[in-house]
Amino acid sequence: MPSLFDPIEAGSLRLPNRIAMAPLTRNRAPQAVPTQAMQTYYAQRASAGLLISEGTAISAQAQGYSDVPGLYGEEQLQAWKKVTQAVHAKGGRIVTQLWHVGRISHTTLQPGNHAPVAPSALTAQSKTYVIDPKTGEGHFLPTSAPRALRSEELPGIVHSFTVAAVEAVQSAGFDGVELHAANGYLLDQFLKTSTNHRTDDYGGSIENRCRLVSECMLSVADAIGGGKVGIRISPVTPANDITDENPQALFEYLMRVLAPLGLSYIHVIEGSTGGPRELVDRPFDYHALKQAYRTAGGKGAWMVNNGYDRQMAVKAVESGYADVVAFGKAFISNPDLVHRLQANLPLNAWDSKRFYGGGEDGYTDYPSVAHS
Repeated sequence: MPSLFDPIEAGSLRLPNRIAMAPLTRNRAPQAVPTQAMQTYYAQRASAGLLISEGTAISAQAQGYSDVPGLYGEEQLQAWKKVTQAVHAKGGRIVTQLWHVGRISHTTLQPGNHAPVAPSALTAQSKTYVIDPKTGEGHFLPTSAPRALRSEELPGIVHSFTVAAVEAVQSAGFDGVELHAANGYLLDQFLKTSTNHRTDDYGGSIENRCRLVSECMLSVADAIGGGKVGIRISPVTPANDITDENPQALFEYLMRVLAPLGLSYIHVIEGSTGGPRELVDRPFDYHALKQAYRTAGGKGAWMVNNGYDRQMAVKAVESGYADVVAFGKAFISNPDLVHRLQANLPLNAWDSKRFYGGGEDGYTDYPSVAHS
């Protein structure tokens, strides 16, 4: 019977335990460049079986929030390299989350103040985080109206994900990548019916709506090896104003498409991101989702996320329901979360007022428990 604290192989990644740090946007990378504080922050948490970086923009167009890092400039890559070196020096493993926000952006964050892009020109009833460069104060603002991507632009999206993946591994020193296809961002927008009203080969049927995600995943896997590639999905979350008419059929189809790629892991957000794990109006069978992946030959680790505590995580792994459990907010306030979970120690409380923006306060100053 496997334990939460046992090692596991996830594709090409050899993890010393089954506790992952989920991607966590912290808005502390001015001009999209990682800082010295980020080196400290990630290194403090290197005992995780796997660190997944905060969402990292694959292009200037992919940016949707102030002061989130990027992977599309040399200064960014070299700054990330210092972060990965700091993590590796502590014996950790780190992958980066490749992010294109699509319509969840604001014109002030886009090159030339252009409209954000999306599968269809449908404005999200959502907000983004914009920091005033003059005052340094951050504010949540309604997202801007997007424009629909033209079909001839879509190969460029695939190319941007692929180049970012190659640069992440070869230049920045990441151990792998995770494609962000969750929480109402661009790839998720293509998947789901409420945001994808296209009538070309990328809209309409489930097969068509999965096309961009599958093309990105195939291209990235071909470029760096499937064993270094994961994907994050959120079948039923309403985050960022998104829904689908038949998520069970959609995501089981996607699992069958991804199964042959030899991926490192599938990262599933269960329920509503940061909220209820079960939604009465959106029932979903996660066992069937995993079974669809395994039956189609998928061997990547099955990673689960959303509201797991110690007891739930231990049970999930011991029962075989999951291979890896990702923790979010608990890792913000507990850099030594793995030790605390293993020793069944109390956890530091997090301060949600310090989640987004700012300096090292609420970032690198949470205490660890002294242990030998």
